[in-house]
Amino acid sequence: MAIAQRLWRSLKHEDIYLKGYADGREAKAGIANWIAFYNNRRLHQALGYRAPMAIWRERMLAPKAVDMVDNADALTTCPPQLQQTESLAA
Repeated sequence: MAIAQRLWRSLKHEDIYLKGYADGREAKAGIANWIAFYNNRRLHQALGYRAPMAIWRERMLAPKAVDMVDNADALTTCPPQLQQTESLAA
């Protein structure tokens, strides 16, 4: 909840109150520009002075961990042919 409140507070104080948009179209375009700035260029103290999109891209490009419980085929303890042979022999 606090994150959303901080976002709206920043939007109001850094954009809406300063620009005093004349109508809805102007406000929509101006707010869209501010959101793009906020996500792509504005540095955030809580993110180690990095932009949110930089953090998001880094996480999307990072190698994914394999959950061995949900993906038993990912286990590399034994080749598949050997596993099948052993299960038929048992």
